[in-house]
Amino acid sequence: MKQKDVREENKSINNHYKSRGRKKKGFNFYILAVIVLLGLILAGGRFALMYFGNKTAYATDKDGNPIKFGGKSSDKESAVEETDNIPEEIKETLDTAKKQAMQYDYDAAIATLNEASIPDSPYIVSAIKEYEEIKANLIPVNMDDITHVFFHTLVVDVKRALTDTHQGRQWNSVMTTIPEFKEIIKQLYERGYVMVHLHDIAGMEEQDDGSFKMVKKQIMLPEGKIPFVMSQDDVNYYVYMENHGFADRIVLDENGKLKTRYTDAQGNVSVGNYDLIPILDEFVEEHPDFSYHGHKAIIALTGYDGVLGYRTDETFDPNSPAFDSKNAPNHNIEEDIERVRTLTSALKQAGYEFASHSWGHISFKSRSLEDIQRDTDKWIRNVGHLLPEPCDTLIYPFGADIGDWNPYQAGHQEGKFDYLESVGFRYFCNVDSKRAWMQYGDNYLRQGRRNLDGYRLFESYSERADRLSDIIDVKKVFDTDRPTPVDWE
Repeated sequence: MKQKDVREENKSINNHYKSRGRKKKGFNFYILAVIVLLGLILAGGRFALMYFGNKTAYATDKDGNPIKFGGKSSDKESAVEETDNIPEEIKETLDTAKKQAMQYDYDAAIATLNEASIPDSPYIVSAIKEYEEIKANLIPVNMDDITHVFFHTLVVDVKRALTDTHQGRQWNSVMTTIPEFKEIIKQLYERGYVMVHLHDIAGMEEQDDGSFKMVKKQIMLPEGKIPFVMSQDDVNYYVYMENHGFADRIVLDENGKLKTRYTDAQGNVSVGNYDLIPILDEFVEEHPDFSYHGHKAIIALTGYDGVLGYRTDETFDPNSPAFDSKNAPNHNIEEDIERVRTLTSALKQAGYEFASHSWGHISFKSRSLEDIQRDTDKWIRNVGHLLPEPCDTLIYPFGADIGDWNPYQAGHQEGKFDYLESVGFRYFCNVDSKRAWMQYGDNYLRQGRRNLDGYRLFESYSERADRLSDIIDVKKVFDTDRPTPVDWE
């Protein structure tokens, strides 16, 4: 082929492909325009359904099912939250109601929504309908089968606390480490457990004749949720525990959050999550549905070394006739008393309740009625007045109950129950390490507790006995930094 013919053929071919390219580009443009138009139609339809439809405006999961506020943590985001079109004046109301519903207080959530500034907003109407539907499908729990777990002060530094001394071995048996506690609450949450208070289980109610009676309540929860009670004993940060790898005291940080102060082996002081309260607070903040109506643990307090790490007892007051010369005088005791009052109010607001653990950590089982009276008087005088409301819960030191498993009766238990009732106690907790034990009386509620401490954890970890598999997998909980074996000291 001649060179000229080649050039002409190439020119013809190029013109052909240019023509095809123009046609293809035009065709692609039309396809793109159609896709964009369809997208706009679908988006507009979705928004219309969201805003004007009768269904709740929630996102859907991968199977097309509506995601509900009360669902699992991975299913919480709603289409309402994904749009910027919610009126500002109801956003806070919706958020408040959502948290209330996540903590199973659907009545409060609905009441919050009914008080909205725009009550006829489709967002408000849809949320109310959703919560009413969830509430209608709640299941009554067995109120005779509620477990109660408890802890002592958590170990921060295993090497400093769990030494090969009598005291170290004792702490090894009765204390729980921070990693263990974190894994325990994680597993409890994953198994569907929800923290409740003793007052959620039963309460004193006035009868027709004007008398008061302890009445069993009925907790309602979604299917798969299990109520349990948590408590922590000796939240006092005793003098003898100072500089041994435990937190020093409860404090409020610069943001007003409950934290603990800790002093390390080098004497450096820091504020953070060094004990149960701030760790639990942070966990509930991330997992609100771990808490029923915002309720958390019971804080059991003695009195002889003060409260929450502050030496507020009269035996530390150099101006008190009760001052004990063996104690270092607290010249700032009045300021510390006010600090503790601020802290106990903050604890109550955060969802905690309080219990007496006696003033001197005495055995109510073995000590005489007169000893119990003297001790209780000291507790009321030195601890009770620091609490935001009267205390009606007694957590027995050593778990030692005043009676056996028969019901409390007036004139029995050497008069101990009569006295304790007369000073206002209505809830009584011992230690029996059983899965659940409860007793409802006309004027009291008793509950057994189970210790999740070094001794009990090692018992299961070493397969000596299995008392914990119903609530936790001990193989994943036990802190292998502990000295072993862990025996009762």
